[in-house]
Amino acid sequence: MSRRKVIYEGKAKIVYDGPEPGTFIQYFKDDLTAGNGEKKSSVAGKGVLNNRISAHLMTRLEAIGIPTHFIKSINMREQLVRQLDMIPLEVVVRNIAAGSIAKRLGIKEGTVLPRPIVEFYYKKDELNDPMVSEDHIIAFNWLDPYELEEIIAMSWRVNDYLNGLFSGIGLRLVDFKLEYGRLWGEQGELYLLLADEISPDNCRLWDATTNEKMDKDRFRQDLGGVIEAYQQVAERLGLVPKGGIIEGGSINEQLAASLSEIDNELGRERGLRSISKMPTKPRKT
Repeated sequence: MSRRKVIYEGKAKIVYDGPEPGTFIQYFKDDLTAGNGEKKSSVAGKGVLNNRISAHLMTRLEAIGIPTHFIKSINMREQLVRQLDMIPLEVVVRNIAAGSIAKRLGIKEGTVLPRPIVEFYYKKDELNDPMVSEDHIIAFNWLDPYELEEIIAMSWRVNDYLNGLFSGIGLRLVDFKLEYGRLWGEQGELYLLLADEISPDNCRLWDATTNEKMDKDRFRQDLGGVIEAYQQVAERLGLVPKGGIIEGGSINEQLAASLSEIDNELGRERGLRSISKMPTKPRKT
């Protein structure tokens, strides 16, 4: 295989130059990190599971009209995605108090919030990704007012859909993180697309009956059973056979390679909706 150009390497993924203009290849690593990278480990097969889970969820969201960067899975660890101009913000949607909001506000973990809450964090590792307000976002020109409203509306819709999907397989969607990017058309049109990934790495998922944690909190809190939890999520989604693809702490490469590829056919066919020439909506006060 010819040596590929690395565009970016993060904690959980490597992004390579794509095979055609306007594309990247997104590679899912087995690495696990917490505390902004201070705690590190690796679990065999985590990248394979996250690749499948994220590809599946992106195609499901595309089916309800949420445009995404995902094009298709290439193999068990890689996806072909659209090249985007990434927005330097993490969008966190919270349904149940857990993690930082519980600590910041002194709310008991597990408390159902009166309504879903959307928070924004500035993506800057050296600053520990500080929380920012909508006024910060507009003042520092990370988004214009209409882009901000679009992203909030899209995030609410993603939350509504994923809540229903996970509820149907016996999971509670506690909270999750989204990232977005801009795609520029040939005539200067601007499109906003959902990017990055959606997986147990950036979603808090609890069993609906037992409240057992089925996500990266098992690593953060030294609960053990990380890969078993990720496999259970994939199995409930129908993405791996019963029993999973990890055997005795090692990935069954033959079984993993035999899993069907996921293709975002709707994303290929749908015409994206440009927001560049739409009037700016008045801000709510």
